[in-house]
Order: sequence, then structure tokens, then C-alpha cells
Amino acid sequence: MAYYAQISNDIVTDVIVVNDDITDGTQFCHDLLGGVWVQTFMNTDKNFAGIGYTYDEATNNFIAPQPYPSWTLNSNGDWQPPTPKPPMPPATQWNEQKQEWVIL
Repeated sequence: MAYYAQISNDIVTDVIVVNDDITDGTQFCHDLLGGVWVQTFMNTDKNFAGIGYTYDEATNNFIAPQPYPSWTLNSNGDWQPPTPKPPMPPATQWNEQKQEWVIL
């Protein structure tokens, strides 16, 4: 199976699965549903598309919405907190107001 993301103004609006028998999935999606479609992949160094993600055409990568205002985007298209997440366990959650990880 292959996965395709519909892109509108660089934002993913839908993700669908297409049978591998289709030779040009991007064109198939466009012909069937209209709009702009880009293939997305699992198990790669790129991010798998999700609804609401931004498509970066220059890197052919999908960027998740920014989880917190203090987090910054790294060169791989992943959001990074100002302080690295502590090793597990314990279970933690980012506290944006305190700018730190808190134990749940």
C-alpha cells in the first residue's frame, strides 16, 4: 500500500491509502479526487503526513503543527523543546508556562 497526502496552501487536508497496483498514485488521486497530492512514507527519516501538517516542498517533508510556542524546528523537521526530555520512566509532560518537564 502507498500513502498520499492532499495539500492545500502547503497544509495537509487528507491522507489516503492507494493500492500498490496503481503505477502513478499522485496522478490517480488527482484524477479521482482533484487537488494536489504528494506521496508520504512510513519508516523513513522524513515525517509521515498528518492532517494539519505543513508540507515543505524543498525537503519533501511533512512538519507537525508546533506543539508549544517555545519549541523550535530542527533540520529534520522535528519540533524540539528548549530542555531535552528526561529519560523514561517517569512519565513526563511539557509545562509551557514553567518551561520545564513535569512528572505526571
